[in-house]
Amino acid sequence: MLQLTADEKAILNSKIGSAGDNMALNIVVKAAEMLGASRLVDITSSHIDGCLYHGDSGVLFCETLAKNGAKTKVPTTTNVGALNLIKTNQARLSSEKLQMAQRLMDAHVNIGCTPSWTCAPYQIGARPKRGEQVAWGESNAVAFANTVLGARTNRYGDFLDIACAISGKAPYYGLHCSKNRRAEILLDVTGLPKEVKEEDTFFPVLGSLIGRLAGDSICAVSGITNIVSEDQLKALCAAAASTGAVGLVHIIGITPEAIDLEHAFDNQRPRTILSIDMDMMKEAFHKLSQTKQEGSIDCVALGSPHFSISECKQLLEASEEKNFKVPVYVCTNRHTVQALKAENIYTKLEKLGVIFIVDTCVVVTPILPGTGGIMMTNSAKFAHYSSGNTGYRPIFGSLVDCIKSAQNGSATLNYGPWK
Repeated sequence: MLQLTADEKAILNSKIGSAGDNMALNIVVKAAEMLGASRLVDITSSHIDGCLYHGDSGVLFCETLAKNGAKTKVPTTTNVGALNLIKTNQARLSSEKLQMAQRLMDAHVNIGCTPSWTCAPYQIGARPKRGEQVAWGESNAVAFANTVLGARTNRYGDFLDIACAISGKAPYYGLHCSKNRRAEILLDVTGLPKEVKEEDTFFPVLGSLIGRLAGDSICAVSGITNIVSEDQLKALCAAAASTGAVGLVHIIGITPEAIDLEHAFDNQRPRTILSIDMDMMKEAFHKLSQTKQEGSIDCVALGSPHFSISECKQLLEASEEKNFKVPVYVCTNRHTVQALKAENIYTKLEKLGVIFIVDTCVVVTPILPGTGGIMMTNSAKFAHYSSGNTGYRPIFGSLVDCIKSAQNGSATLNYGPWK
């Protein structure tokens, strides 16, 4: 039985708050009842996945909230939309769909969302601390918030995410609860060679394997002892959340609440223990390519999740400023673009053949030309979704592989340990 506070009941009974507040809290309450939550929990922030245009219903829903006086109660960032608001001619949508996509993005701003338009809000300052209760959408952002930052959120979908932001509440269930954050599966990568763990592709490949092995279960990963960057963790979380319904991975020694195995498993024995070997990793690597890993390519796509400033600098450095023969689409956020322009990196990359996709991404809205082709990428998330969403068949490789392939106009992979 869901227990509500006096204030929550007052909002539901329209005694306090706006009609929009009533509408939003009703949605949260109905979701909580359906999920079997005992109460609602106060949240400190939200990240909205539902600002990507999928149809008119989402637009009308948000505009109704705004018309009824709904305003976000907590700091709220927006995921990618369907449009690059800086270069609005990039999306190949009909004039009617362009207008509706714009209206949807506008409606979220009118409700009080910060117009961040990024799938990686943690790169622009949205960084809840360990133990903070939040309501985030977008699978990679959810996995990153739980895994790397130690915040607490479930995978919130369209409509419920903005309702949580407006009410400042979320159903208290799932990963909001300590008892549900205990790891069940142990994945041990201790036996993998050190040089493999230092590979550019190690983290996205491992993430894709985690997603397939874990599904919606919580696993712990032991044996990662080298220094790890946030970009690497971002790649792992995105891959795991794409190939599986992963919301949290306990990386021993890295995840704030998993300083050791005892903490990750809450002093209980793992349900399953799996030693990850090279055969499993090689299979996971090659599964990320959906066509022959050779021959001509049509483009390179980078930035799912959005490319960081550091990754853009790596791209420029590794290119040795040699021009690309095929387009290199770099998906990123406007905050990163401003920083790149300030350091004169943006112009240098554009001269090489980089096409910046800001506020959105090539896999969620029709930007790539034609009806299909071959796409090279270092993103396991792009590799997982590109064929179904764009018609472009992916070839997966390292960032250097992507750069060399773009410069040659054909797939150029240095397989290293993945042969």
